[in-house]
Amino acid sequence: MEGTLFGFTEEQLADFGATWGVGAFILFMLFIIGEIAWKSKAGKTGTFVLFFVLAFGMVGFIAKAVIQKLWGI
Repeated sequence: MEGTLFGFTEEQLADFGATWGVGAFILFMLFIIGEIAWKSKAGKTGTFVLFFVLAFGMVGFIAKAVIQKLWGI
């Protein structure tokens, strides 16, 4: 099969990377945020603020996935 890699098309590989690759990167970033909070001894409020502010950008990616599932896109 031409134009495939291990039997997957470029579109399938890109979709996999965009979904699972970015999802894994988001989990890694959450770990980093937790590490920052722990090392800075931020306390409960500081930890909440760190997670809320730094992780707020991830909400868009998660919302996109949920909307796609709900609308069947």
